[in-house]
Amino acid sequence: MNWLTRIFAARNQGAPRRPVRIFFTNTLSGEKELFVSLKPGIASMYTCGPTVYGPAHIGNLRAYIFSDTISRILMAAGYSVRRVINITDVGHMVSDGDDGEDKMAVGAKREKTTPKEIAVRYTKQFMEDLSDLNIVIDDIRFPHATEYIKEQIALAKTLEEKGFAYGLPDGLYFDTEKFPGYGKLGGLSRASLEAGARVEVVKGKRHPGDFVLWRIAKPNDLQQWDSPWGRGNPGWHIECSAMVRALLGQEIDIHTGGEDHIAVHHNNEIAQSEAATGRQLAHYWMHNAFLNMGGEKASKSLGNAVYLSDVIEKGFNPLALRYFYLQAHYRTPLSFSWDALAGAANGLDRLWKIVREISEDSKRASAPSEARENFLAAMRDDLATPQALGILWEALRSEDYAPEEKWGLIEDADVHLGLSLLNPPSSAVHEEQNIPEEIQVLLMDRGKARSVKDFAEADRIRGKIERSGYHVDDGPDGPVLTRTTL
Repeated sequence: MNWLTRIFAARNQGAPRRPVRIFFTNTLSGEKELFVSLKPGIASMYTCGPTVYGPAHIGNLRAYIFSDTISRILMAAGYSVRRVINITDVGHMVSDGDDGEDKMAVGAKREKTTPKEIAVRYTKQFMEDLSDLNIVIDDIRFPHATEYIKEQIALAKTLEEKGFAYGLPDGLYFDTEKFPGYGKLGGLSRASLEAGARVEVVKGKRHPGDFVLWRIAKPNDLQQWDSPWGRGNPGWHIECSAMVRALLGQEIDIHTGGEDHIAVHHNNEIAQSEAATGRQLAHYWMHNAFLNMGGEKASKSLGNAVYLSDVIEKGFNPLALRYFYLQAHYRTPLSFSWDALAGAANGLDRLWKIVREISEDSKRASAPSEARENFLAAMRDDLATPQALGILWEALRSEDYAPEEKWGLIEDADVHLGLSLLNPPSSAVHEEQNIPEEIQVLLMDRGKARSVKDFAEADRIRGKIERSGYHVDDGPDGPVLTRTTL
């Protein structure tokens, strides 16, 4: 049991047992729906994870902050959450359809090593990114696709035996015409799916949208396994269906991912899973919108990707990125710029400053309040994080709430938002070594001026610091510096 689970358990102990109403927008229906789990008190959730041929960029990372927020809401409401995030280390082609070269092979050739070494390297970096973003990972399982080859072969064999698959010289394909509900996720018609299908034209394919379940190896393939159809490797989509089934069961509560997965990957998951079992794969499908860079989707292929390491190297605390995401609803496209991130970092610094003051005033004693109830209602209404942050800011600035009521709100905000509010760092943006030396000198000179009550000189230096692109706040632990421009 991780620390966050223990906090939830302690807070729920002795509390009156009444159902908590949580609403999620379900991509499957297109409607906001009341969440009802398959098993009382237990919620199962599968999140499509990274293809570890390189580092995850900050557009990818939005999906994991999103799914972490869902998990936090459910745990705070008393659910035991069973989670899986897969690690794709085989099968994902450079196109999100079925064509091109395997991304793991691309990464291995780029770095002159093996797919296994690439997978180890970038899985480690992905886990570090999740930790830096304060994503709760202790109770999540992170299976690798290569660990479940046997289960993928078994699922493909079942589909073949049931008449949903057919063989071609280059592999085994799923026949989408045999699954009447194909395209039901997102309400996509077969015609629109086939017109926009990002799949290779393969001689012998019965329909353009048919997708590969098992691929016959090419002579130079770096990853190969024996199968009933010949030596080869799995298609991308089948790994998720196989691992959901192996680790969470044939039906789950929630499946999450980026909105780019809806048309192809998730509709293919539904088709192969439900064709094999005759049961609904997931009852709630939830998707986050894109992060845009200069008007385009953040993408490695477009060459506009920014990584968490870039954010840290520029002196930002990773939680500034989390705060930046939470300022927008998860289903709203978000435009990234360094100035926008600097604004979010500045806002988080100010929030941490207020929290420190309330911590002293309240002696960290908490009490219920209307604001606390309103905050919880917003979070449980389809992760309305912008509204929840607005409620938090308004209440903390208000004189209508006692310090103990504000601290109670902060406790719930910390649990739900993951912004380190109970133990805020000294600065949201910079560690001292990342502040330019000339700014550090100005900061010390200002401190000296303030110590001798030469406030005119202190204000003059403050103006010089701010013209250099930094904002100064005087907190109980000393000055807090945030970057306002880059």
